[in-house]
Amino acid sequence: MHQAGVKVHLHCFENGHYEQEELENYCSSVEYYPRLTGHKCVSMELPYTVAAGSSPALVERLLQDDHPILLQGILCTYLLTDDRFKGRRIAVRLLHTEYQKYRELSESTSPIAVFKKLFYRRESRVMREYEKQISDKALFLACCRHDADQYRQEFNAKNVVYLPPLLPYSEVTSEEGVGCYTLYHGNLTAPSNEKAALWLLDRVFKHLNVPFIVAGKNPSKKLMRVAMQTKNACIVANPSEQELQDMIRKAHIHVLPSLCNHSGQVKLLNALYNGRHVVVNDDMIADSALAPCCHIASGPEAFQSIIVQLRHKPFEEHEIKLRKHVLDQHYNTEANSRKLMQFMWSA
Repeated sequence: MHQAGVKVHLHCFENGHYEQEELENYCSSVEYYPRLTGHKCVSMELPYTVAAGSSPALVERLLQDDHPILLQGILCTYLLTDDRFKGRRIAVRLLHTEYQKYRELSESTSPIAVFKKLFYRRESRVMREYEKQISDKALFLACCRHDADQYRQEFNAKNVVYLPPLLPYSEVTSEEGVGCYTLYHGNLTAPSNEKAALWLLDRVFKHLNVPFIVAGKNPSKKLMRVAMQTKNACIVANPSEQELQDMIRKAHIHVLPSLCNHSGQVKLLNALYNGRHVVVNDDMIADSALAPCCHIASGPEAFQSIIVQLRHKPFEEHEIKLRKHVLDQHYNTEANSRKLMQFMWSA
């Protein structure tokens, strides 16, 4: 949006992290607000995580002008409950169906963690009602067609459209030839990503003599322990963005299973723009045009078979050309940015 000449006033919630001076290069102004915690977020009507994003200071600043407002995710939508914003041009970037995420977190949380499991279950229940209530109060920009269809069917949302993720990649930089290892990458603090990494270590690579690297943010002690017990596997903890992109470029095979229905699209696109062979399961590309660019495995044995087949198979020019065609057709950031601006400023 900055490149297109839009003056962006950025409002950020933070939890004690340092302010990012880099943002000032792209934004006309940057404001920071603390997220609420504890009893301040307890509400009979609002999800805890939505109430945590309530800020009188933010509301007052937004009421000082009539600019369109873009909200990043359901957790930032508290102001949709404020009648003073009725009639304001507001769009919500729908990252996923939020209540499903918390339901899956509840299901994947150990029964030993009773309070955490109950919190996720309650948050899912309240979040579903909340998402239904706000579904007609803004324009929803879904990252995937599945979420757009779900909002229409489950919440009867009339004003929801599909807009692919806006990516920092403008061209395919994948290299021909043979890479060095097999790679899974992601934010390992996210339960869905840790679950996928553990699944790969236990169900796929325990039985393969193939170098395997798991790279990502803050791996748990459990994940570190399992990796140490798996032959030819290792963890690269907290790589810098440059280090991670270098690992993606040098990998020969990217294994990216999704064990839930709300995660993985951005890291899949990163691998397709910058890496070689990509192996996924059906859930990762359930409603995606990316299937022709991926090898699709239905279970651990299929992952193993495809990995063995690809291990020494060079990544070739025709595969790069296919990616360029598919990605430019569906994920052209310049074209999708124009669509976003049209949504934000159209009557």
